Amino acid sequence: MNKALTPPELIRKYNIPGPRYTSYPPIPDWTEKTLQPTDWAHRVAESFRMHHANNGLSLYIHLPYCESLCTYCGCNTRITVNHAVEEPYIDALLQEWQLYLALFDQRPHLAQIHLGGGTPTFFSPDNLQRLIDGLLAQADLTPHASLSFEAHPNNTTATHLQTLYDLGFRRISLGIQDFDIEVQKIVHRIQTFETVSEVVENARNIGYNSINFDLIYGLPKQTLESVRMTFEKVAQLVPDRIAFYSYAHVPWVKPGQRSFSEADLPSPQDKRDLYELGKVRLSELGYHEIGMDHFARATDELYIAAQTGKLHRNFMGYTTHTSDLLLGLGASSIGDTGEAYGQNIKGVEAYMRTVAAGHLPVYRGHLLSPEQHSIRKHITNLMCRFETKAEVTFDQQLFELAIPKLDELVRDELINLDGYKIRIKESGRPFVRNISMAFDQQLWKKNDTHAVYSQTI
Repeated sequence: MNKALTPPELIRKYNIPGPRYTSYPPIPDWTEKTLQPTDWAHRVAESFRMHHANNGLSLYIHLPYCESLCTYCGCNTRITVNHAVEEPYIDALLQEWQLYLALFDQRPHLAQIHLGGGTPTFFSPDNLQRLIDGLLAQADLTPHASLSFEAHPNNTTATHLQTLYDLGFRRISLGIQDFDIEVQKIVHRIQTFETVSEVVENARNIGYNSINFDLIYGLPKQTLESVRMTFEKVAQLVPDRIAFYSYAHVPWVKPGQRSFSEADLPSPQDKRDLYELGKVRLSELGYHEIGMDHFARATDELYIAAQTGKLHRNFMGYTTHTSDLLLGLGASSIGDTGEAYGQNIKGVEAYMRTVAAGHLPVYRGHLLSPEQHSIRKHITNLMCRFETKAEVTFDQQLFELAIPKLDELVRDELINLDGYKIRIKESGRPFVRNISMAFDQQLWKKNDTHAVYSQTI
Protein backbone atom coordinates (compact mmCIF):
# COMPACT_ATOMS: atom_id res chain seq x y z
CA MET A 1 0.00 0.00 0.00
CA ASN A 2 1.19 3.50 -0.74
CA LYS A 3 -0.46 5.12 2.28
CA ALA A 4 -2.66 4.41 5.25
CA LEU A 5 -6.26 5.21 4.36
CA THR A 6 -7.32 5.70 7.99
CA PRO A 7 -5.19 7.96 10.23
CA PRO A 8 -3.70 6.10 13.23
CA GLU A 9 -5.03 8.71 15.66
CA LEU A 10 -8.60 7.94 14.58
CA ILE A 11 -7.99 4.20 14.99
CA ARG A 12 -6.79 4.80 18.55
CA LYS A 13 -9.68 7.15 19.32
CA TYR A 14 -12.56 5.05 18.03
CA ASN A 15 -11.29 1.51 18.63
CA ILE A 16 -13.54 0.90 21.63
CA PRO A 17 -15.82 -2.00 22.64
CA GLY A 18 -19.14 -1.78 20.84
CA PRO A 19 -22.03 -3.82 19.40
CA ARG A 20 -22.07 -5.21 15.86
CA TYR A 21 -25.78 -4.36 15.68
CA THR A 22 -26.94 -7.54 14.03
CA SER A 23 -30.03 -6.58 15.98
CA TYR A 24 -31.15 -3.57 17.93
CA PRO A 25 -31.16 -3.72 20.84
CA PRO A 26 -28.12 -6.03 20.77
CA ILE A 27 -28.75 -9.37 22.47
CA PRO A 28 -26.84 -8.48 25.69
CA ASP A 29 -29.21 -5.51 26.09
CA TRP A 30 -32.45 -7.43 25.76
CA THR A 31 -34.78 -6.83 28.68
CA GLU A 32 -36.19 -10.30 28.97
CA LYS A 33 -39.08 -9.33 31.22
CA THR A 34 -40.60 -7.25 28.39
CA LEU A 35 -41.50 -10.43 26.51
CA GLN A 36 -42.15 -13.68 28.28
CA PRO A 37 -41.40 -16.77 26.16
CA THR A 38 -45.03 -17.78 26.46
CA ASP A 39 -45.97 -14.60 24.59
CA TRP A 40 -43.77 -15.48 21.62
CA ALA A 41 -46.34 -17.70 19.92
CA HIS A 42 -48.92 -14.90 20.04
CA ARG A 43 -46.46 -12.42 18.52
CA VAL A 44 -45.55 -14.83 15.72
CA ALA A 45 -49.19 -15.57 14.89
CA GLU A 46 -50.04 -11.87 14.85
CA SER A 47 -47.08 -10.99 12.62
CA PHE A 48 -47.92 -13.84 10.23
CA ARG A 49 -51.55 -12.71 9.98
CA MET A 50 -50.62 -9.07 9.36
CA HIS A 51 -47.55 -9.32 7.15
CA HIS A 52 -47.20 -12.75 5.57
CA ALA A 53 -49.22 -11.89 2.46
CA ASN A 54 -46.83 -9.03 1.63
CA ASN A 55 -43.39 -10.64 1.60
CA GLY A 56 -43.74 -14.20 2.85
CA LEU A 57 -41.59 -15.34 5.75
CA SER A 58 -37.92 -16.19 6.17
CA LEU A 59 -36.42 -19.23 7.85
CA TYR A 60 -33.01 -19.42 9.47
CA ILE A 61 -32.07 -22.99 10.41
CA HIS A 62 -29.17 -23.52 12.78
CA LEU A 63 -27.20 -26.72 12.25
CA PRO A 64 -24.65 -26.54 15.06
CA TYR A 65 -22.47 -29.61 14.50
CA CYS A 66 -18.80 -29.44 13.48
CA GLU A 67 -16.19 -32.19 13.40
CA SER A 68 -13.48 -29.93 14.86
CA LEU A 69 -13.30 -26.59 16.65
CA CYS A 70 -12.13 -23.52 14.74
CA THR A 71 -10.64 -21.54 17.60
CA TYR A 72 -11.53 -18.09 16.21
CA CYS A 73 -15.23 -19.00 15.98
CA GLY A 74 -17.89 -17.12 17.93
CA CYS A 75 -20.85 -19.25 16.84
CA ASN A 76 -22.89 -21.71 18.89
CA THR A 77 -21.40 -25.08 17.91
CA ARG A 78 -21.31 -28.71 19.02
CA ILE A 79 -18.08 -30.57 18.22
CA THR A 80 -18.41 -34.27 17.39
CA VAL A 81 -17.40 -36.84 14.81
CA ASN A 82 -20.47 -38.93 15.61
CA HIS A 83 -22.81 -38.50 12.66
CA ALA A 84 -25.53 -40.50 14.39
CA VAL A 85 -26.61 -37.12 15.82
CA GLU A 86 -27.91 -35.99 12.42
CA GLU A 87 -31.27 -37.72 12.22
CA PRO A 88 -32.51 -36.93 15.77
CA TYR A 89 -31.61 -33.27 15.31
CA ILE A 90 -33.44 -33.04 11.98
CA ASP A 91 -36.43 -34.74 13.62
CA ALA A 92 -36.41 -31.97 16.23
CA LEU A 93 -36.21 -29.23 13.56
CA LEU A 94 -39.22 -30.65 11.76
CA GLN A 95 -41.12 -31.00 15.04
CA GLU A 96 -40.40 -27.34 15.81
CA TRP A 97 -41.64 -26.39 12.35
CA GLN A 98 -44.89 -28.24 13.06
CA LEU A 99 -45.34 -26.17 16.23
CA TYR A 100 -45.10 -22.99 14.17
CA LEU A 101 -47.39 -24.31 11.43
CA ALA A 102 -50.08 -24.75 14.08
CA LEU A 103 -49.99 -20.97 14.66
CA PHE A 104 -50.62 -19.98 11.05
CA ASP A 105 -54.04 -19.35 9.56
CA GLN A 106 -52.97 -20.39 6.05
CA ARG A 107 -50.28 -22.34 4.21
CA PRO A 108 -47.05 -20.31 4.52
CA HIS A 109 -44.97 -18.97 1.66
CA LEU A 110 -41.22 -19.01 2.22
CA ALA A 111 -39.23 -16.13 0.75
CA GLN A 112 -35.91 -17.16 2.23
CA ILE A 113 -34.27 -20.25 3.69
CA HIS A 114 -30.75 -20.11 5.06
CA LEU A 115 -28.84 -23.03 6.54
CA GLY A 116 -26.29 -21.76 9.04
CA GLY A 117 -24.04 -23.26 11.62
CA GLY A 118 -21.94 -24.81 12.81
CA THR A 119 -21.35 -26.68 9.59
CA PRO A 120 -24.48 -27.44 7.56
CA THR A 121 -22.48 -29.75 5.29
CA PHE A 122 -21.65 -31.83 8.37
CA PHE A 123 -25.05 -33.36 7.56
CA SER A 124 -25.31 -35.91 4.78
CA PRO A 125 -26.99 -34.90 1.50
CA ASP A 126 -29.81 -37.35 2.23
CA ASN A 127 -30.50 -35.82 5.63
CA LEU A 128 -30.42 -32.28 4.23
CA GLN A 129 -32.92 -33.37 1.59
CA ARG A 130 -35.14 -34.86 4.29
CA LEU A 131 -35.02 -31.56 6.16
CA ILE A 132 -35.95 -29.38 3.17
CA ASP A 133 -38.58 -31.80 1.90
CA GLY A 134 -40.09 -31.83 5.38
CA LEU A 135 -40.23 -28.04 5.53
CA LEU A 136 -41.80 -27.73 2.09
CA ALA A 137 -44.35 -30.50 2.58
CA GLN A 138 -46.65 -27.90 4.16
CA ALA A 139 -45.26 -24.69 2.68
CA ASP A 140 -44.52 -23.16 -0.72
CA LEU A 141 -41.61 -21.13 -2.01
CA THR A 142 -42.36 -17.64 -3.30
CA PRO A 143 -41.54 -17.07 -7.01
CA HIS A 144 -38.28 -15.30 -6.17
CA ALA A 145 -37.35 -17.23 -3.04
CA SER A 146 -33.68 -17.18 -2.00
CA LEU A 147 -32.20 -20.42 -0.67
CA SER A 148 -28.64 -20.37 0.65
CA PHE A 149 -26.32 -22.37 2.86
CA GLU A 150 -22.99 -22.10 4.61
CA ALA A 151 -20.37 -24.72 3.85
CA HIS A 152 -16.96 -25.95 4.96
CA PRO A 153 -14.90 -26.68 1.83
CA ASN A 154 -13.34 -29.76 3.43
CA ASN A 155 -16.61 -31.68 3.69
CA THR A 156 -18.74 -30.19 0.90
CA THR A 157 -19.05 -32.90 -1.73
CA ALA A 158 -20.37 -32.73 -5.26
CA THR A 159 -23.38 -34.70 -3.99
CA HIS A 160 -24.07 -32.01 -1.36
CA LEU A 161 -23.98 -29.37 -4.07
CA GLN A 162 -26.18 -31.27 -6.51
CA THR A 163 -28.74 -32.28 -3.88
CA LEU A 164 -29.17 -28.76 -2.54
CA TYR A 165 -29.26 -27.30 -6.04
CA ASP A 166 -32.05 -29.69 -6.99
CA LEU A 167 -33.95 -28.49 -3.91
CA GLY A 168 -33.72 -24.87 -5.08
CA PHE A 169 -30.53 -23.58 -3.48
CA ARG A 170 -28.58 -21.14 -5.65
CA ARG A 171 -26.20 -19.42 -3.22
CA ILE A 172 -23.36 -20.98 -1.25
CA SER A 173 -21.21 -19.26 1.36
CA LEU A 174 -17.77 -20.82 1.91
CA GLY A 175 -15.93 -20.21 5.16
CA ILE A 176 -12.42 -19.49 3.92
CA GLN A 177 -11.12 -17.05 6.57
CA ASP A 178 -7.50 -17.08 5.27
CA PHE A 179 -5.41 -19.08 2.81
CA ASP A 180 -2.11 -18.72 4.70
CA ILE A 181 -1.11 -22.07 6.23
CA GLU A 182 0.41 -20.56 9.40
CA VAL A 183 -2.80 -18.64 10.10
CA GLN A 184 -4.85 -21.74 9.34
CA LYS A 185 -2.83 -23.80 11.78
CA ILE A 186 -3.17 -21.42 14.71
CA VAL A 187 -6.95 -21.07 14.27
CA HIS A 188 -7.37 -24.79 13.53
CA ARG A 189 -9.00 -24.24 10.14
CA ILE A 190 -6.79 -26.00 7.60
CA GLN A 191 -8.10 -26.22 4.04
CA THR A 192 -6.07 -26.12 0.86
CA PHE A 193 -6.57 -23.81 -2.06
CA GLU A 194 -7.07 -26.88 -4.24
CA THR A 195 -9.96 -28.05 -2.04
CA VAL A 196 -11.68 -24.67 -2.18
CA SER A 197 -11.09 -24.43 -5.92
CA GLU A 198 -12.70 -27.82 -6.49
CA VAL A 199 -15.84 -26.83 -4.54
CA VAL A 200 -16.12 -23.54 -6.43
CA GLU A 201 -15.69 -25.27 -9.80
CA ASN A 202 -18.27 -27.93 -8.93
CA ALA A 203 -20.76 -25.32 -7.74
CA ARG A 204 -20.40 -23.28 -10.92
CA ASN A 205 -20.67 -26.33 -13.15
CA ILE A 206 -23.87 -27.37 -11.38
CA GLY A 207 -25.40 -23.92 -11.81
CA TYR A 208 -25.01 -21.91 -8.58
CA ASN A 209 -25.25 -18.23 -9.44
CA SER A 210 -23.88 -16.69 -6.25
CA ILE A 211 -20.75 -17.88 -4.45
CA ASN A 212 -19.68 -16.04 -1.32
CA PHE A 213 -16.35 -16.22 0.50
CA ASP A 214 -16.13 -15.41 4.20
CA LEU A 215 -12.75 -13.89 5.01
CA ILE A 216 -11.53 -12.55 8.35
CA TYR A 217 -8.93 -9.89 9.11
CA GLY A 218 -7.22 -9.50 12.46
CA LEU A 219 -6.58 -13.23 12.99
CA PRO A 220 -3.45 -14.35 14.86
CA LYS A 221 -0.28 -14.50 12.76
CA GLN A 222 -1.82 -12.49 9.91
CA THR A 223 0.51 -10.07 8.13
CA LEU A 224 0.22 -7.76 5.16
CA GLU A 225 2.02 -10.34 3.07
CA SER A 226 -0.26 -13.21 4.13
CA VAL A 227 -3.40 -11.15 3.40
CA ARG A 228 -1.95 -10.09 0.05
CA MET A 229 -1.37 -13.75 -0.79
CA THR A 230 -4.93 -14.65 0.28
CA PHE A 231 -6.37 -12.09 -2.12
CA GLU A 232 -4.14 -13.35 -4.94
CA LYS A 233 -5.84 -16.71 -4.51
CA VAL A 234 -9.29 -15.12 -4.20
CA ALA A 235 -8.61 -13.36 -7.52
CA GLN A 236 -8.15 -16.75 -9.19
CA LEU A 237 -11.56 -18.01 -8.04
CA VAL A 238 -13.61 -14.79 -8.52
CA PRO A 239 -16.46 -15.30 -6.01
CA ASP A 240 -19.56 -13.16 -6.59
CA ARG A 241 -19.47 -11.59 -3.15
CA ILE A 242 -17.10 -11.43 -0.21
CA ALA A 243 -17.71 -10.86 3.49
CA PHE A 244 -14.48 -9.43 4.93
CA TYR A 245 -15.11 -9.52 8.66
CA SER A 246 -13.20 -8.14 11.59
CA TYR A 247 -12.07 -10.87 13.98
CA ALA A 248 -13.92 -10.45 17.28
CA HIS A 249 -11.62 -11.38 20.15
CA VAL A 250 -13.89 -12.31 23.06
CA PRO A 251 -12.12 -15.15 24.94
CA TRP A 252 -14.27 -14.44 28.01
CA VAL A 253 -17.24 -15.59 25.89
CA LYS A 254 -15.51 -18.15 23.64
CA PRO A 255 -12.81 -20.02 25.60
CA GLY A 256 -11.48 -21.62 22.40
CA GLN A 257 -9.89 -18.26 21.60
CA ARG A 258 -7.58 -18.76 24.55
CA SER A 259 -5.61 -21.26 22.46
CA PHE A 260 -3.60 -18.27 21.27
CA SER A 261 -2.64 -15.09 23.10
CA GLU A 262 -3.20 -11.43 22.37
CA ALA A 263 0.50 -11.25 21.53
CA ASP A 264 -0.32 -13.32 18.43
CA LEU A 265 -2.87 -10.74 17.26
CA PRO A 266 -2.06 -7.70 15.10
CA SER A 267 -2.18 -4.32 16.82
CA PRO A 268 -5.27 -2.17 16.17
CA GLN A 269 -3.43 -0.14 13.54
CA ASP A 270 -1.90 -3.22 11.93
CA LYS A 271 -5.34 -4.83 11.90
CA ARG A 272 -6.76 -1.79 10.14
CA ASP A 273 -3.91 -1.91 7.61
CA LEU A 274 -4.87 -5.52 6.85
CA TYR A 275 -8.44 -4.42 6.14
CA GLU A 276 -7.41 -1.52 3.97
CA LEU A 277 -5.03 -3.66 1.96
CA GLY A 278 -7.92 -6.06 1.36
CA LYS A 279 -10.31 -3.24 0.51
CA VAL A 280 -7.91 -1.76 -2.06
CA ARG A 281 -7.34 -5.16 -3.58
CA LEU A 282 -11.07 -5.86 -3.74
CA SER A 283 -11.64 -2.59 -5.55
CA GLU A 284 -8.91 -3.47 -8.04
CA LEU A 285 -10.62 -6.81 -8.62
CA GLY A 286 -13.96 -5.15 -9.42
CA TYR A 287 -15.79 -5.53 -6.09
CA HIS A 288 -17.96 -2.75 -4.65
CA GLU A 289 -18.38 -2.02 -0.95
CA ILE A 290 -21.83 -3.02 0.29
CA GLY A 291 -22.79 -1.92 3.77
CA MET A 292 -20.37 -2.91 6.53
CA ASP A 293 -17.62 -5.45 5.72
CA HIS A 294 -19.32 -6.75 2.57
CA PHE A 295 -18.27 -6.50 -1.07
CA ALA A 296 -19.97 -7.66 -4.26
CA ARG A 297 -19.46 -7.66 -8.00
CA ALA A 298 -21.74 -5.44 -10.08
CA THR A 299 -23.67 -8.46 -11.36
CA ASP A 300 -24.55 -9.72 -7.86
CA GLU A 301 -28.07 -9.08 -6.53
CA LEU A 302 -26.64 -7.68 -3.28
CA TYR A 303 -24.91 -4.89 -5.20
CA ILE A 304 -28.04 -4.22 -7.22
CA ALA A 305 -30.11 -4.02 -4.03
CA ALA A 306 -27.64 -1.55 -2.53
CA GLN A 307 -27.78 0.64 -5.63
CA THR A 308 -31.59 0.69 -5.62
CA GLY A 309 -31.99 1.29 -1.88
CA LYS A 310 -33.39 -2.21 -1.25
CA LEU A 311 -30.57 -3.64 0.83
CA HIS A 312 -31.73 -5.04 4.17
CA ARG A 313 -30.00 -6.47 7.23
CA ASN A 314 -31.21 -9.07 9.71
CA PHE A 315 -29.86 -11.94 11.82
CA MET A 316 -28.72 -13.68 8.62
CA GLY A 317 -26.66 -10.66 7.58
CA TYR A 318 -27.19 -8.51 4.50
CA THR A 319 -30.04 -9.62 2.30
CA THR A 320 -32.25 -8.45 -0.55
CA HIS A 321 -35.38 -9.72 1.21
CA THR A 322 -37.43 -7.66 3.63
CA SER A 323 -39.69 -10.28 5.20
CA ASP A 324 -41.42 -8.89 8.26
CA LEU A 325 -41.32 -12.30 9.92
CA LEU A 326 -38.11 -14.27 10.42
CA LEU A 327 -38.30 -17.59 12.23
CA GLY A 328 -35.24 -19.30 13.66
CA LEU A 329 -35.32 -23.08 13.90
CA GLY A 330 -32.77 -25.05 15.89
CA ALA A 331 -30.69 -24.60 19.03
CA SER A 332 -29.84 -20.92 19.76
CA SER A 333 -31.67 -19.63 16.66
CA ILE A 334 -33.26 -16.18 16.85
CA GLY A 335 -36.56 -15.05 15.38
CA ASP A 336 -37.80 -11.54 14.61
CA THR A 337 -41.47 -10.55 14.24
CA GLY A 338 -40.68 -6.91 13.50
CA GLU A 339 -41.81 -5.88 16.96
CA ALA A 340 -40.14 -8.57 19.06
CA TYR A 341 -37.22 -10.99 19.17
CA GLY A 342 -37.18 -14.53 20.50
CA GLN A 343 -34.20 -16.84 20.98
CA ASN A 344 -34.21 -20.62 21.27
CA ILE A 345 -32.56 -22.62 24.02
CA LYS A 346 -28.83 -22.85 23.30
CA GLY A 347 -28.11 -26.37 24.53
CA VAL A 348 -28.80 -29.01 21.89
CA GLU A 349 -30.20 -31.65 24.26
CA ALA A 350 -32.42 -29.19 26.15
CA TYR A 351 -33.67 -27.79 22.84
CA MET A 352 -34.58 -31.27 21.58
CA ARG A 353 -36.31 -32.24 24.84
CA THR A 354 -38.42 -29.09 24.81
CA VAL A 355 -39.55 -29.59 21.23
CA ALA A 356 -40.29 -33.27 21.86
CA ALA A 357 -42.53 -32.20 24.74
CA GLY A 358 -44.57 -30.08 22.33
CA HIS A 359 -43.33 -26.65 23.41
CA LEU A 360 -41.72 -23.91 21.36
CA PRO A 361 -38.10 -23.82 22.56
CA VAL A 362 -37.87 -20.02 22.90
CA TYR A 363 -36.36 -19.27 26.30
CA ARG A 364 -35.98 -15.50 26.15
CA GLY A 365 -37.20 -12.59 24.13
CA HIS A 366 -37.43 -8.84 23.85
CA LEU A 367 -40.33 -6.57 22.92
CA LEU A 368 -39.13 -3.38 21.26
CA SER A 369 -40.28 -0.07 22.69
CA PRO A 370 -41.31 2.71 20.22
CA GLU A 371 -37.95 4.40 20.86
CA GLN A 372 -36.01 1.19 20.18
CA HIS A 373 -38.00 0.56 17.03
CA SER A 374 -37.01 3.99 15.71
CA ILE A 375 -33.37 3.58 16.73
CA ARG A 376 -33.28 0.22 14.96
CA LYS A 377 -34.51 1.90 11.77
CA HIS A 378 -31.74 4.50 11.87
CA ILE A 379 -28.99 1.98 12.62
CA THR A 380 -30.23 -0.26 9.79
CA ASN A 381 -30.20 2.73 7.42
CA LEU A 382 -26.64 3.61 8.42
CA MET A 383 -25.42 0.05 7.93
CA CYS A 384 -27.26 -0.53 4.65
CA ARG A 385 -27.19 2.90 3.00
CA PHE A 386 -24.59 4.90 4.96
CA GLU A 387 -27.18 7.57 5.67
CA THR A 388 -30.36 8.22 7.61
CA LYS A 389 -32.70 11.09 8.39
CA ALA A 390 -35.48 12.02 10.78
CA GLU A 391 -38.89 11.52 9.22
CA VAL A 392 -41.16 12.41 12.15
CA THR A 393 -40.92 14.54 15.28
CA PHE A 394 -40.07 11.52 17.41
CA ASP A 395 -37.06 10.86 15.19
CA GLN A 396 -35.92 14.43 15.66
CA GLN A 397 -35.93 13.92 19.40
CA LEU A 398 -33.63 10.91 18.96
CA PHE A 399 -31.31 13.01 16.82
CA GLU A 400 -31.21 15.70 19.52
CA LEU A 401 -30.00 13.10 22.01
CA ALA A 402 -27.39 11.77 19.54
CA ILE A 403 -26.05 15.13 18.31
CA PRO A 404 -23.48 15.63 21.12
CA LYS A 405 -21.74 12.44 19.98
CA LEU A 406 -22.38 13.09 16.29
CA ASP A 407 -20.72 16.51 16.56
CA GLU A 408 -17.39 14.87 17.37
CA LEU A 409 -17.74 12.64 14.32
CA VAL A 410 -18.41 15.74 12.21
CA ARG A 411 -15.26 17.41 13.56
CA ASP A 412 -13.27 14.33 12.61
CA GLU A 413 -14.73 14.60 9.07
CA LEU A 414 -16.33 11.17 9.23
CA ILE A 415 -19.93 12.26 8.61
CA ASN A 416 -21.96 15.12 7.21
CA LEU A 417 -24.72 16.29 9.54
CA ASP A 418 -27.30 18.49 7.86
CA GLY A 419 -30.07 19.25 10.30
CA TYR A 420 -31.67 15.89 10.96
CA LYS A 421 -29.88 14.01 8.21
CA ILE A 422 -26.61 12.05 8.45
CA ARG A 423 -24.47 10.92 5.55
CA ILE A 424 -21.40 8.82 6.26
CA LYS A 425 -18.38 9.94 4.25
CA GLU A 426 -16.02 7.49 2.59
CA SER A 427 -13.56 8.23 5.40
CA GLY A 428 -16.24 7.36 7.94
CA ARG A 429 -17.17 3.90 6.67
CA PRO A 430 -14.60 2.10 8.85
CA PHE A 431 -16.40 3.66 11.84
CA VAL A 432 -20.01 2.79 10.99
CA ARG A 433 -20.38 0.88 14.27
CA ASN A 434 -19.20 3.93 16.23
CA ILE A 435 -21.56 6.19 14.28
CA SER A 436 -24.46 3.85 15.01
CA MET A 437 -23.53 3.86 18.69
CA ALA A 438 -24.30 7.59 18.86
CA PHE A 439 -28.01 6.70 18.69
CA ASP A 440 -27.78 3.93 21.25
CA GLN A 441 -28.87 5.70 24.43
CA GLN A 442 -29.17 2.38 26.24
CA LEU A 443 -25.50 1.69 25.57
CA TRP A 444 -24.28 4.94 27.08
CA LYS A 445 -26.15 4.26 30.30
CA LYS A 446 -23.91 1.24 30.90
CA ASN A 447 -20.90 1.56 33.14
CA ASP A 448 -18.80 -0.97 31.27
CA THR A 449 -19.01 -2.47 27.76
CA HIS A 450 -15.61 -4.20 27.90
CA ALA A 451 -17.07 -7.36 29.44
CA VAL A 452 -19.57 -7.80 26.60
CA TYR A 453 -18.42 -6.47 23.23
CA SER A 454 -15.45 -6.82 20.92
CA GLN A 455 -13.50 -3.79 19.65
CA THR A 456 -15.20 -1.77 16.90
CA ILE A 457 -12.14 -1.49 14.63
